[in-house]
Amino acid sequence: MNNPDIQTCLSQYWGYPGLREAQKPVIAEVMEGKSAFVIMPTGGGKSMCYQLPAMLKAGLTLVISPLIALMKDQVDDLRLKGIEAAYLNSSQHPDEYKRIFNSIGSGTLKLLYIAPERLMSMQGGLLEQLKSVKIDMVAVDEAHCISSWGHDFRPAYTKLKDLGTHFPDVPVLALTATADQATKRDIIKQLGLENAALFENSFDRPEIHYAAKPRTDEKAQLLAFVAKHPSESGIVYCLSRKRTQEIAEVLQSAGYRATCYHAGLSSQERMERQDQFIRDEVDIIAATIAFGMGIDKNNVRYVVHMNLPKNIEGYYQETGRAGRDGLDSQALLLHGGSDFHTLSTHCQVDGNLDQSNVMLGKLRRMQDFADSRVCRRKILLQYFGEELAEDCGKCDNCETTFEQHEGTEDAQKLLSTVARLEWSFGLGHYIDILRGSQSQKITAAHRALSTYGIGADKSKKHWMSIGKELIQQGFLTQTVGKYPVVELNARSWAVLHGKEPVMLTKFEETKTVKPPRAAAFEAGSENQTLFHKLRQVRYDLAKASNVPSYLILSDRSLQELCVTKPQNLTELASVHGFGKVKVARFGQQFLDALQQAEA
Repeated sequence: MNNPDIQTCLSQYWGYPGLREAQKPVIAEVMEGKSAFVIMPTGGGKSMCYQLPAMLKAGLTLVISPLIALMKDQVDDLRLKGIEAAYLNSSQHPDEYKRIFNSIGSGTLKLLYIAPERLMSMQGGLLEQLKSVKIDMVAVDEAHCISSWGHDFRPAYTKLKDLGTHFPDVPVLALTATADQATKRDIIKQLGLENAALFENSFDRPEIHYAAKPRTDEKAQLLAFVAKHPSESGIVYCLSRKRTQEIAEVLQSAGYRATCYHAGLSSQERMERQDQFIRDEVDIIAATIAFGMGIDKNNVRYVVHMNLPKNIEGYYQETGRAGRDGLDSQALLLHGGSDFHTLSTHCQVDGNLDQSNVMLGKLRRMQDFADSRVCRRKILLQYFGEELAEDCGKCDNCETTFEQHEGTEDAQKLLSTVARLEWSFGLGHYIDILRGSQSQKITAAHRALSTYGIGADKSKKHWMSIGKELIQQGFLTQTVGKYPVVELNARSWAVLHGKEPVMLTKFEETKTVKPPRAAAFEAGSENQTLFHKLRQVRYDLAKASNVPSYLILSDRSLQELCVTKPQNLTELASVHGFGKVKVARFGQQFLDALQQAEA
């Protein structure tokens, strides 16, 4: 896409030299007035797909967003760039409401953010008012909320299926960061996007380092991890309200600027604590998943889960809060034996056995991810239907040397047992046959199998470890549901026919951790010192402007300033993230700081 208007707009308002490759076809489709469905990972630039076309079109772009905090964040960001945007919610004063509609009528407002509950309510006649306005596009952000199969189901989103009735011929742009096949189908059906273009981008977040460890001394583990990230922003997800308070107190006692966030706080308290975090007044927030979608802070450097998440979609989205500026970030999962039992009780949906089974199956997949010894990025991408050709080299399993052994014979024993049974069973049943179990569940026919008892020399735990690794490596397929079964696939038969060897990690593995990568800015270096000075300038400007620090400039932009050290406003304008408006408003303050550091 080589559109001079797009390039000019990007440079003037966003300070970007060009679009990302994944954004180009989406924006081209939108500019032609067509509907589209976009699946793009967190931090991939979804917002640009409707914000930029909104600036280039004559009318109004309506943005459906689930949370007031998220709407406010984006509106503040757009206004800092010199773009006219607003949001509507029920708490606004009538005068503010009137002012917004006057700006819509005059044609000056380009983007209007609104929650689905507010838009689709029959009270107040908002829909009728908007029908009199030229609307170029309706963007439905966090579109997975429309699906009961998703991880953030929001009933009000289901009313959006009537958008076509209220706004005929207005294109719809649905956007989400996560969607498995069931959720994807549901979104398309609910929003009538059967004939719309689907843009599905890689789910890979190469800037995020994934790690999972069994909980031993969780508080010591957390403090040891946080100590490696002094003065950096981080989110610590906890399973309960009480735990968020406990973890916040642990961090505070250790000298960290931390607070907690959960649904038990008043709306005012939640807003205040969220604002403290996004404005860099506290560095760490211990939160339940109630904190999830409301955060668009781009300089979060790490995310810690103190318990097993309920599903991989939620885990992916929560860890995706880190590294949205593209800089290296960390995701640590601490898990324990009680997590699965505790969370399984949350998977029961009254009157809906199918959904209960799906949710339990997703929890099992999450547990398998935590227990895995293979590349974690491969597992994540595989879950979303994407294959990674090689190990990522940037997760704890890839950075750990596991002692391996030739496991083909053991694999053949287990796979052969699966092949000999007429019906499919769970992994545990096949292992019971292998070990010669006397359980009543093992029928006479199963005891007559040639594989019965040939694995009695190994413990059940050992065989379970082998079975799970075969699944993770793709040598066995496990179904989703309350009672998942394992089935053979093409690679299974390749092993059974001696065409493909299997390497397994030893059950009692020894680990040799590779040396950690060098940080981009070494502690105590000149650049590190300058970076912290620029952070303070950013903080002061943000406080004066009453906006979060990262809306002034991203960490990426600050790092670029440290390296390039621009000498004037013209040179400053070429730094990533500096648009025309930001250069005029904030440029001189950063130049002054750079010159003082040089003196």
